[in-house]
Amino acid sequence: MPTSDGARRWWATLSESISSRIWPLPVAAIVAAVIAGILIPILDIAVDERLPAELEAILFSGGTDAARAVLTTIAGSLITATSLTFSLTVVALQLASSQASPRLLRTFASDRMVHVTLATFLGTFAYSLTVLRTVSDTGGAVPRLAVTVAFVLTLTSVLMLVLFLAHLASRLRVETMLRDVHRDTTRTIALVGADDRPSAAAPDRPVGARAVLARRSGFVTGIDRDALVEAAREHHVVVRELRGIGASVIEGTPVAEWWPSSTTTDAAADRPTRADRSALESAVIDAYHVDYERTSPEDIGFGLRQLADIAAKALSPGVNDPTTAVHALSHIAAVLADLADLPEAAPAYADEDGTARVVPVHHDFAELVEVGLQQVRRYGASDPDVATRLFDLIDDVGRHSTRAEHRRVLEDQLDRLVASVAAADYDAHERAAFARLEGRARIVLAQAGSTAE
Repeated sequence: MPTSDGARRWWATLSESISSRIWPLPVAAIVAAVIAGILIPILDIAVDERLPAELEAILFSGGTDAARAVLTTIAGSLITATSLTFSLTVVALQLASSQASPRLLRTFASDRMVHVTLATFLGTFAYSLTVLRTVSDTGGAVPRLAVTVAFVLTLTSVLMLVLFLAHLASRLRVETMLRDVHRDTTRTIALVGADDRPSAAAPDRPVGARAVLARRSGFVTGIDRDALVEAAREHHVVVRELRGIGASVIEGTPVAEWWPSSTTTDAAADRPTRADRSALESAVIDAYHVDYERTSPEDIGFGLRQLADIAAKALSPGVNDPTTAVHALSHIAAVLADLADLPEAAPAYADEDGTARVVPVHHDFAELVEVGLQQVRRYGASDPDVATRLFDLIDDVGRHSTRAEHRRVLEDQLDRLVASVAAADYDAHERAAFARLEGRARIVLAQAGSTAE
């Protein structure tokens, strides 16, 4: 049975998968609108003679020709508004890709406001078209209630268009993009930190462990570790991950390996048959979710990659916007500080009996710090504001780093930053300021170490 952590991860992955596609909500709105367009005219006929006078005063009061004209106008205008909305969304995607990072396109595709606006427009169009078929010249009653509902939906669509334009102007601001990526990454870190699976000491890897090969190429977007534990328990083995979430895998290369558990007492289980091996390896492969692009629900590095991309793009000669890079570094610093605060990850996951079954690949603090800082340091060390923010970043993250291995990573980054700044063209005043920042950062790292001890 999945743990509560596994259920949270499953729900986060499912939600992201649905929200990153534009079509589900509009399609649902079209279906609902068609159903309403069929049922409301029927309701119209049933209650037309019993409507109170107050309600009749606000209902549509025109004849057949007027009703047909209104519904036709609504249907035509809503298709035009839908085309405008879609065009503006495409322009926003192009701007986000060229000015920030191509990896932000998935964030824009997940924008709930875009989904709701398109759903409102297409739903109103489908409803009006469905009601239009009930307007007859053969003496039938005019569906006054249905036409009135179409009028209300049209006013709602106009309001949604105004709100969408205002929302789009906000979404195109780089500060909004940085905030959204930071928010998604913080959510991912919280999910990773809430790991409540039973843990155990990691067993030693024996000679002769068998590799499990990937059956498709792409990026690892998720790993169902509950399924891995269950498969390992069922086959009396230990599974060791070789590729973590966010890693690139190539078809035919190892993603995991397994060996018989040291607690196995059944001699036959120590020598699994070919069918058993095939079933085990199929279960391991099925637990790996591989897709053509990285996603944010479980991949911390993807969020940092997006933030670093925005900073690197801002530092390119064609953009030359170091202020945006400084703002991106502030978000990177906050993400890395949250990572430093995470509890130590389990060396292995155990089954119900407490036997180690899965040796996972957790996020690597050193690699994530490298993702966040390497390109920005390389491209921005010659800018005084960017260099200053890099020193401050190490200072900020260092205040959250109580583990010796984290401090060593930050000290290494500080040494490399000092070397990069030394190679840049700065005057004596600027170098003196950098020296003070370096000294302060080293004091913070040393104090964090003494506090932890």
